[in-house]
Amino acid sequence: MDFDQNNSLSGPGPQEGPEELRPEAVQPIPAGPDMTRPQVNKLKKRSGWRIFWGIILALSILANIVLFLMVIAMGTFFVIGQEGVFTEEVIRDGPRTTKIAVVRLQGIIDDDQARDVYRQLKRARQDDRVKGIILRVNSPGGTVSGSDRIYNEIQHKTDKPVVAFMQGVAASGGYYASVACDKIVAEPTTITGSVGVIAGYMVLQEFLEEKLGIQPVIVKSGKKKDWPSSFRVPSEEEKQYVYEKLITPAYERFLAVVAEGRQSVLTLDDIRPLADGSIYGAKEAQDEKLIDKIGYLDDAIDQVKSLAEIEKAQVVEYRKPFSFTDLLEAQGRSIPKIDKRTLFELRTPELLYLWTMWD
Repeated sequence: MDFDQNNSLSGPGPQEGPEELRPEAVQPIPAGPDMTRPQVNKLKKRSGWRIFWGIILALSILANIVLFLMVIAMGTFFVIGQEGVFTEEVIRDGPRTTKIAVVRLQGIIDDDQARDVYRQLKRARQDDRVKGIILRVNSPGGTVSGSDRIYNEIQHKTDKPVVAFMQGVAASGGYYASVACDKIVAEPTTITGSVGVIAGYMVLQEFLEEKLGIQPVIVKSGKKKDWPSSFRVPSEEEKQYVYEKLITPAYERFLAVVAEGRQSVLTLDDIRPLADGSIYGAKEAQDEKLIDKIGYLDDAIDQVKSLAEIEKAQVVEYRKPFSFTDLLEAQGRSIPKIDKRTLFELRTPELLYLWTMWD
């Protein structure tokens, strides 16, 4: 057999075929020192862009991680807040090294309100830059214990000058807290006074027996163990018992507190005729020496400066950050619940330094 013929049938050899497929037709890309300057610049340019976009990608990832953590932190703060943390809002400009702190006493005085005021006062006491305090009062009063705790924090634990600034209503427990301060300034439209005590509870006897068919059964160790009881209408003896055991001691305590706080201008005998629960406008309260001055916030600030012996100061007000928990609690309070605790509160007398017109 003719091998040349077979070779010709097996296809082109290595040196044959289309020109573009021949090895000598493939031109290798120069590398290293054999590269031309434009080729080197082109490679450098490509490498530079790769590095640039790599940096951008890394920064983008890092920024997203930081943003994610910030969102989580802000969400957590918004949902649960920070217990006991108050922010400072500047309401009058001045040197930051000398400050006057405004502490808010707003609304009904209860355990939560007393705790908030305590935390604000504590912050002001611990801040060496704070030279004086203004207690900004707009409250009809509230519980006896809450009012007394605020009074004690100011009167016996605060060594910086404190001025009470009354706005709107500063009655009963609101006045009780105010007399702990060195001076009292009230706006011209303020309602104050209402020195006295009130206690009340609900009698559920008719509702339980006639509406629900429930007959309460009480077993007690002594005659007065359940005095007063929400399961029956109180007798005159029971009312007198509550008056002597609850109302009178709390009332005498109120008188003693006012006498201590206003001792420079009033005696206990001066106070007693005024302490029949009456309310007083600002002008009448000043005439009766229940307050020192009628004015506005700037007048209270000037009073603090005088007591602290300073000429200029930055005035800051403590604010409690809002949290989602506050919203939920507010909604929860708007929905009445009848449980064991609610029933207990309804039938247990609550002793209050409160001006009830507020309700």
